[in-house]
Amino acid sequence: MSSNPNDFNQQVITEFRANGGKVGGPFAGSPMLLLTTTGAKSGQSRTTPLVYTTDGDHIVIIASKAGAPSNPDWYHNLVAHPTATVEIGTEKFQARARVAEGEERQRLYDQQAALMPGFAEYQKKTTRQIPVVILERAA
Repeated sequence: MSSNPNDFNQQVITEFRANGGKVGGPFAGSPMLLLTTTGAKSGQSRTTPLVYTTDGDHIVIIASKAGAPSNPDWYHNLVAHPTATVEIGTEKFQARARVAEGEERQRLYDQQAALMPGFAEYQKKTTRQIPVVILERAA
């Protein structure tokens, strides 16, 4: 296993697509999606595996970057280009991203942290407010 996060992500992406959205390792049993964004600076497509929760018909992802001091690249990409491709299981669809604010952000963050306690730890590790992104399926 390489220590390069891009190599790790590529292994997860390959496993996800080969197994209809199921992966093993540290993400076994977690709800996972693949998010393909357009690079904010490069304009190139970038795919990232992410755990998610749902809120009604919406998909909720958290830009935790494991509590790092900066937001993940995919977050900057979505702010610049809010339309993304989402893969869940064997389904692939377009979605539009918006950043949750205020009470909605807190409710959604707490909901995911209750299911996946690592997210509570990530917030303790950083001084930034970790963004919560809502993906709405495009019509």
